[in-house]
Amino acid sequence: MSPVRALACCALAAALCACSVGPPYVAPQPPATNAYTAGPTPASQAQQLQPGASVAPLWWESFGSPALDRLETQALARNPGIEAAQYTLEQARYDLVAAEGIFYPQVALAASGERIHSSGAESGGHIGPNLYNLYTGEVTVSYFPDAFGLNRLVAEDAQAQVDVAHDQLLAAQLTIEGNVASTVFALASLEARIEATRQTIADQKEILDLVRTQYSAGAVSGLQVATQESQLASAQAQLPALELARDQARHLLATYLGEPPAQAAGLEAPQLAALTLPPTLPLSVPASLVHQRPDILAAEAQLRAANARLGEAIARMYPNLVLTGDIGTQSNEWSKFFDPASRIWDLAAAALAPVFNGGTLKAQKEAAQEAYDALFANYRSAVLAAFRDVADALRAIEHDAAALEAQKRALDAADTAFGLARSQYQAGAVGYLGLLVSEVQLQNARIAYAGAEAQRFSDSAALYVALGGGVAEPDASREEK
Repeated sequence: MSPVRALACCALAAALCACSVGPPYVAPQPPATNAYTAGPTPASQAQQLQPGASVAPLWWESFGSPALDRLETQALARNPGIEAAQYTLEQARYDLVAAEGIFYPQVALAASGERIHSSGAESGGHIGPNLYNLYTGEVTVSYFPDAFGLNRLVAEDAQAQVDVAHDQLLAAQLTIEGNVASTVFALASLEARIEATRQTIADQKEILDLVRTQYSAGAVSGLQVATQESQLASAQAQLPALELARDQARHLLATYLGEPPAQAAGLEAPQLAALTLPPTLPLSVPASLVHQRPDILAAEAQLRAANARLGEAIARMYPNLVLTGDIGTQSNEWSKFFDPASRIWDLAAAALAPVFNGGTLKAQKEAAQEAYDALFANYRSAVLAAFRDVADALRAIEHDAAALEAQKRALDAADTAFGLARSQYQAGAVGYLGLLVSEVQLQNARIAYAGAEAQRFSDSAALYVALGGGVAEPDASREEK
């Protein structure tokens, strides 16, 4: 039998005798619940929930804003955090290929030429020194039979790391999608609050002119003039803080888009009036949430990796086998290098079994078990946090409509009261204190209404994100740079 055929037979025999150790992986079960919140599923008069519906991949399009659509598209294409996650995924895929290489025979080619001067004492003789050449060419084939599943477990660990990186890429995409939407809505809210403050300043300037006119006529005291001037200055002082918050929101949005803050001024962000509240919202069944949220999927993949590492620790307590074979030629002269008489070969099988190691392998097994238990607890925490996110978003949507309606009534009432107070003050039927109170109420009502209006958009986006979004699969054929 040829040495190559003998090596192949040994490898086949070892493979047939292979067995697997380590605990089989059992996927965690989703929580045994059919609801996200206590009591009936919350509902809103302005928005209807669709139980069992899935989230559309481009969920932000439901807000009807082309400007928001463009911002989301740019962020997904240029955000450096997403790009880093893509490179991490590619790294994990190469690590998997490297780990699976052990399943194939390892072939190496060696060639050497030596000029040797020996004393002759090596053969026990008493002759003088010898001088000769030695040329060697050899092919070495090694194979590692996976007798106890160690190689398979290492590959399973690497595959799980690919899944972790893949799910973390999806999570990074979803996070950026949600952050862009929430920042856009916050920016629109700030713009509305700035406009409301400017309108308040304009109203207060009119009132100040009126008070000064009455002061000139002797109808009011200088105290009322000073009080109105203070009220106007207070409103004007609020404007820089709001403008600063708006500028900071623009800077944050620019970084999400992969742009320096200097480019923030050119960003086209929608106003509140240009946004449309989604009339219907999807609501996945609770049992499917664990298969939709990228952070839960990443936690589950980490659990699979930990289970594989536990199996590795157990497999290392069993013998490790290796088969090797060498074939080549060796000669003292180049002219006889390929002569059949110069052929050399050897075939070997080795097994290394741990006998005593001071408890190292047992401790490593116990450590791997504790690591698995810790990741299982982390998985449960991720699931509970996901259910809480959905529950919070549902309750927020339920109360948003009522809050906005109340703020609208308050704004209308404050606007009517201010108009009446201003007219009556000018006619002398109402004192300055009544006018001042109506001013403050109108200013607060304007700002509160703008915040309540923006909150509805933010909470709708929060539900999309809490349900895992409709994150599209990343492009595996990303062009190398």
